[in-house]
Amino acid sequence: MFGIGTTELLVILVVALIVIGPSKLPDVMRTIGKGLAEFRRVSTDVKSTLEAEVQRAEDTKRKEEAKKELFPENEAAAPETAAKAANADTPAETPAAPPAADKQTA
Repeated sequence: MFGIGTTELLVILVVALIVIGPSKLPDVMRTIGKGLAEFRRVSTDVKSTLEAEVQRAEDTKRKEEAKKELFPENEAAAPETAAKAANADTPAETPAAPPAADKQTA
């Protein structure tokens, strides 16, 4: 726990008992305990929220990859459809007459 050994913890408790006094020490320890419990609760909540967001992002990515695998024609058809729609808006050009073939006389 925080790299504190048994002897260091005992020294801290003795100093706290001397500084705070035996009458207020239980109240102070209780307050510290409640604060630590609230800190753990909040940190657990933050951790679970982050894990849920990561999971949601992975699920979204996995769905997009599966969609690309299952429907590859949608990916290929999308540019063609866009090109057709763009060409439909422009006026149609009249095709040029094919060049006349030169007749060779023998």
